[in-house]
Amino acid sequence: MEKRFKKEPFATLQWGSRSQFRLPDAAQLRLVTLVTPNKDEALNAVSPNSLILGDNLQVMASLLPEMEEKFDLLYADPPFLTGKAYAARIGRDEDSRRPSEWRTTNGYRDIWDDPASYLDMLYARLNLMYRLLAPTGSLYLHLDWHASAYARVLLDEIFGPDRLLNEIVWVYHGPSPIRSAFKRKHDTILVYTKSNDYVFNADAVRIPYNPSTVKTFNSSDRAGFGKVPDLKRGKVPEDWWYFPVVARLHSERTGYPTQKPEALLERIILASSNPGDLIGDFFCGSGTTLAVAERLGRRWIGCDATALAIHTVYRRMHLSQTEVHFASWQSEIKIPGTEEEPILEIVKKRNTVEIRLTGLSKPISDPFPDPIDLWEVDWDYDGNIFRSQSQSVRGWREKEIGLKLSHTYSASGKHKVGVRVANLMGEYVIAIKEIFIEESNSH
Repeated sequence: MEKRFKKEPFATLQWGSRSQFRLPDAAQLRLVTLVTPNKDEALNAVSPNSLILGDNLQVMASLLPEMEEKFDLLYADPPFLTGKAYAARIGRDEDSRRPSEWRTTNGYRDIWDDPASYLDMLYARLNLMYRLLAPTGSLYLHLDWHASAYARVLLDEIFGPDRLLNEIVWVYHGPSPIRSAFKRKHDTILVYTKSNDYVFNADAVRIPYNPSTVKTFNSSDRAGFGKVPDLKRGKVPEDWWYFPVVARLHSERTGYPTQKPEALLERIILASSNPGDLIGDFFCGSGTTLAVAERLGRRWIGCDATALAIHTVYRRMHLSQTEVHFASWQSEIKIPGTEEEPILEIVKKRNTVEIRLTGLSKPISDPFPDPIDLWEVDWDYDGNIFRSQSQSVRGWREKEIGLKLSHTYSASGKHKVGVRVANLMGEYVIAIKEIFIEESNSH
């Protein structure tokens, strides 16, 4: 491979605990779930499309042997160094204007021993992202006023200062308690490319000219100092973008904290990738990047260190308007279990089996089926990898969830059925049942 040289930065960032970057130990990843109708499909290593529960530093290290310089676009939305712990909303039909009445659980923590420990975290991960990024790829790093200035110096060092493509400002509206300064209502997205040969699809992200601009050019052929734009084609957006925050987008809200709007990620993905390209998000949170990548025909790999985030993405993929096929993996971080055993009723009619979820064995405060977010069936469970072949998923604000799933077997004999149920905390339990399909009923 041709060696690429980058310019040395004109400034570097020093902090007390800074040391030379060293490749961390790779995570030992285990395939947990295949969402596919194909019973025979199996994976020996992470491949698109995959959702991974684990520490992203170790996860990225585990991907290097097979996927170094394979990602066409990386979007990173790490903690912002806010010093806050964020709660996730898990209630339904709540008044958005009364946060004190919301039902919540722990989302993620953005609390650090000191700013140096935050920089240690960020620096190591940016180094690995650089190695995973393809020669024609781009990295979009999303931060705000707390740490974006420091991150730019780090990225100048890792990529080279000449590889800064854009400093994008995402502006938005919303309430603010600040009374002693201007209200902070923007985030900063730093865009770096691996080389001069990068993807940028200008025509894919054009927007209409402002009506006042159109009117001006229609009234005077000298309005643009001799330059007349193609008003019908529209323009490439400036480096400041206005998109509403998710709190104002009722249809997109998952309840996961600091969720980003789909329109923001759509512009990024359309501009800096092509259909079939591989997109990565190793702080995937609620999964906006992955959901948009799936919708736009890109391949994707996402990772997060919290089980609730992975559960949110898992539900989100199932609630999408298209049939999805993906795998979920986990490292030493495990999806939490629950003691709430599902109560099942199995009805057979010839070679068709219907499973009815009728209750939960453990007494709980919420009446059945209110606590259930999702349940799914592997109709030939091998006791190891759960192949999710049938699913019933509750929408983000829906009161009802389907309690019947059915399957028609083509082969007679004994079948082991796995039924996995997830509650609104993202806790899972698997119940296993054996059924027998008689030979005479299999045709």
